[in-house]
Amino acid sequence: MPAYFAFVQPSSPGKEFIIELTDQTKIQKARDILSGKETEQIHVHGRIVKRTAPYNPRFGFYLDPGTIDFFAQAIEVCDATMNYVEEHIDEACGAFLPGCHWCPWDSRLDREITP
Repeated sequence: MPAYFAFVQPSSPGKEFIIELTDQTKIQKARDILSGKETEQIHVHGRIVKRTAPYNPRFGFYLDPGTIDFFAQAIEVCDATMNYVEEHIDEACGAFLPGCHWCPWDSRLDREITP
């Protein structure tokens, strides 16, 4: 059964991005991040899909649940704010966010969302 989580970015105040997790190990890891048990790999990354998802209607893109994972550090080429990605979605998956890989460095899980 999928689980849904919201993450925030200090660089995008007042906004939250919703992700869907379908892998039970990753769902548990997200819950461990929220509880404070996991303190290293706490930032969200995955491949963007250029469509709106019903669970994340405020954005014209979402993260493919099968590609989502958590990281401690990543290369700069995949870092961007959720607002910047939204504003430049037509350019994503080329020179901007190569391979559609998005790894917002300042992402922080905020809460689990109950359907």
